[in-house]
Amino acid sequence: MKIINLNPADEIGASSWFVEIDGHRLLMDAGTHPKRDGNHSLPLYDRVKKEEVDAVVLTHCHHDHVGSLPVALRHFPKAHVLMTELSYFLIERVLHNSVNVMKRQREELGIREYPLFTHDEVDEIAPLFQGFRYNREIEWAAFQKVRAGRPSPTLEFLDAGHTLGSAGIMVRAPRERLFFTGDVCFHDQTLLKGARFEDVKADVLIMETTRGARATLKGFTRAAELDRLTESIIRVLRRKGSVLIPTFALGRTQEILAHLALQMRAGRLKRQPIYIGGLGRVFTEIYDLQAHQTHRQHSGLKLTEALELEVLEKGQPEKIRLGGGKIFVVTAGMLSENTAAHELAARMAGDKNHGIFFVGYADPDGPGGRLKASKPGVPFIFSASAGELVRRCELEDFDLSAHANREELLELVSRVEPRAVILGHGDPAARAWFEKQIHARWPKIKVFQPKPGETVQA
Repeated sequence: MKIINLNPADEIGASSWFVEIDGHRLLMDAGTHPKRDGNHSLPLYDRVKKEEVDAVVLTHCHHDHVGSLPVALRHFPKAHVLMTELSYFLIERVLHNSVNVMKRQREELGIREYPLFTHDEVDEIAPLFQGFRYNREIEWAAFQKVRAGRPSPTLEFLDAGHTLGSAGIMVRAPRERLFFTGDVCFHDQTLLKGARFEDVKADVLIMETTRGARATLKGFTRAAELDRLTESIIRVLRRKGSVLIPTFALGRTQEILAHLALQMRAGRLKRQPIYIGGLGRVFTEIYDLQAHQTHRQHSGLKLTEALELEVLEKGQPEKIRLGGGKIFVVTAGMLSENTAAHELAARMAGDKNHGIFFVGYADPDGPGGRLKASKPGVPFIFSASAGELVRRCELEDFDLSAHANREELLELVSRVEPRAVILGHGDPAARAWFEKQIHARWPKIKVFQPKPGETVQA
């Protein structure tokens, strides 16, 4: 089995793996690097440009996993694209939104390479997309190879619990098996239930390591963290301040909206409008429409009915009156420039009545990370466009991750019983922790940390 890491950086970066198994070739994920621009954000497709890929398979619809799919298909025009049925309802909207963002960044930031693909290109490749239900075994090899007498390996999507449609991928060939976790969450969230990887056995395990450098605090519970978030919101609203919760449009937005809806239903929060972004609204509607076939809690909870959702129009974040106790659940989760969350944060940071509450990761080198690291009353540089700010608002960070804790991933290694583990989708410190722990507990398991473009023979 040959595996090549196509992530262009030695960090979380752009998820993409080339796999050759039993004479057949598969590309798993086709992401973009969230901290890079232009062609530098792309996976190292040139590393495998001479290979004939039979299929592209996607774990889920976050940009760091699917953001370069149209570019990948230029390299592998004969490949068909496989994903879960739930991802099938999301993928075109995600890619079309990417085109809009890149066109705006071309104008605002002068990135001449943007857009990396067009709306027409997304429409042209859409007929290649195939959506499948979880726990169905699928033959994926090229037809001509099967006709020539080379049986197709199979793949199966297993619910990863990370976001709507997320999956781990089981690849089976006659003599060996590969399992790729994708991004996985083993604990129940407010809506989505945890991953269903119970019976996974594989010879090779490719595993995400996002939280490898973060120990789980003793006594931590998600329920207590959500209760702390509710109390913080109540505290801000009582003093007539507004609350900003920066979120990613797909996944985190819907989880936070569900929590707010349940708190309003219980009477802890008063019913009031919730301001969201347009893309967040689209994905929220899909969450509602697909609730009946999603492994989730509160399947009867329709967010678009339970909440009074107000979509922020273009230019509104810079003008909307912030007094009177408003709640904003808007993109971007890391307060990237030229987003509604960035504009609102820049306006709210200097007012002690407001609250900015992070519910996920923020890059330390970006506006969100700089705001998190700021000290009350001390000037800091927020971003190039907003310049220097002085934070006086209430600021809190809540651990509501949709990624598995590192202890849970070690338990997965124990259950899968692989001969080799390939560590990816994590920073060097995170991967190093896993390698040390695996060597200590299972010295016979080979552990690989392939560098960008590096090949592993597993």
